[in-house]
Amino acid sequence: RALPGPPAAAARLRLREFDVGDRFSRLPLPRASVLLPLVVREGRLHLLLTVRSMQLRRSPGQVCFPGGKREATDKDEIDTALREAKEEVGLQPEKVEVICRLVPGIDKMNHLVTPVVGFIEDTFQATPNPDEVSDVFVVPLEYFVKPLNYKTVPYKSSSGSLTWMHCFTYDDQEHKMSFRIWGLTAHFAVFLALVIFGERPTYEVDYDLDNLLSSAEDNFWNLYASLHERKKSNL
Repeated sequence: RALPGPPAAAARLRLREFDVGDRFSRLPLPRASVLLPLVVREGRLHLLLTVRSMQLRRSPGQVCFPGGKREATDKDEIDTALREAKEEVGLQPEKVEVICRLVPGIDKMNHLVTPVVGFIEDTFQATPNPDEVSDVFVVPLEYFVKPLNYKTVPYKSSSGSLTWMHCFTYDDQEHKMSFRIWGLTAHFAVFLALVIFGERPTYEVDYDLDNLLSSAEDNFWNLYASLHERKKSNL
């Protein structure tokens, strides 16, 4: 049974409650941003994702959100996400209704990665930059609450500890392809779905679902602290 996705108006209200603004912006880590583009199709919320070009040195062929490293000319994390989305898939910044910034993550290069959530029109036609992006597709957001194909994969975190990671396989009827969504991309998609739908997923998550924002922030600070411990021990 498909969840009746809350329409965009309800989603906006939920998201604004989870906006962290620039609370994490002053941490001494190199910065990156991703855009989590939400689109309403047939009355349901969908997320737009990209597949990294096979020519890229880092993570070729992996599914991710449009995004990348901060440049000196970017005013803030939102600027970075919008600039990268324009470069990668031809999405004009003025065509994005930016809603909020969510709790950041830390990638394996130890960048502080800020997810920026925005709505885009369902008429948007991506023009992927072939040097960076090989495919663009959408997934119903509720797939990240009630997936048909889900498993966990063991993973060594940036702090060196062994942890488990969400891994979703999505069969895209439009492309006649299966896409594997995991890592930080899955982490952000899961959190976004939990925020908007406010219901328990069909798999385990390491959040207190009654205190989603504070438990997400606690998880972040624990990861950040363990990173610092590891840096000190490597000195």
